[in-house]
Amino acid sequence: MKRFRFHDRIGLPVFAAMFAASLSASVYGADAPDLRGVYWTTEYRAKIQLVGGGELPLTPKGKAAYEKNMTGLKNGSIMDEARMVCTPDGPVRNLATPYPFEILQAAPGQVIITHELNHQIRAIALDTPVPNHEELMILPYYSGYSFGRYEGDTLVVETLGFKEQTFLDATGAPHTDELKTTERIRKISPNQLEIVVTVHDPEYYTRDWQTRFVYTLRNDIEVEDYICGEPHRDISSVPGVRRP
Repeated sequence: MKRFRFHDRIGLPVFAAMFAASLSASVYGADAPDLRGVYWTTEYRAKIQLVGGGELPLTPKGKAAYEKNMTGLKNGSIMDEARMVCTPDGPVRNLATPYPFEILQAAPGQVIITHELNHQIRAIALDTPVPNHEELMILPYYSGYSFGRYEGDTLVVETLGFKEQTFLDATGAPHTDELKTTERIRKISPNQLEIVVTVHDPEYYTRDWQTRFVYTLRNDIEVEDYICGEPHRDISSVPGVRRP
């Protein structure tokens, strides 16, 4: 007899939304903003765009690492594993993809972000002390370890403990394992989400810098399976995506 799986019939995003809606506001805080939903970027850029414009403020060591990455990606001596074998994108780049993601506020003390591309899942622990870097580097993650808190209408997320082999964007912008990101996630209208990321990595960057992303709420779609090497969602309508 075939085993009945509830999410097979109604879809995991729908089930998660139903479950979240059934919780009282007191579960994750009466004052917590409702960020739940599926979001899709308003544009795609392969290269990081800094708030205020300009180029990445690279140290000499960071510049050398960036040039090595760019050259290697062009001549094939460095593999973009996130695209070739579908490892997780890692920090910042995971927010810059032309695929949708979903925010779930379905349990007390935690926010989940599920990215369609490469099926990445981020668990954000709320109101939890941030461990020191040395503790987290015992087992670094592609997406790091995330710790969040609500500040008014904004979810503030600090993330560290990253594997250093990922890129910050599709051009090969580098980072070290000392990287720390701070995301400020908020609704800027009923149907738009803004994420501003501050990057702190003093070995490769002369100062902290920020990048900004804006997404449209798209609860008319669901996050789909993403299988490496197989056909998947049509993203040709996203501004900035190169047409085949």
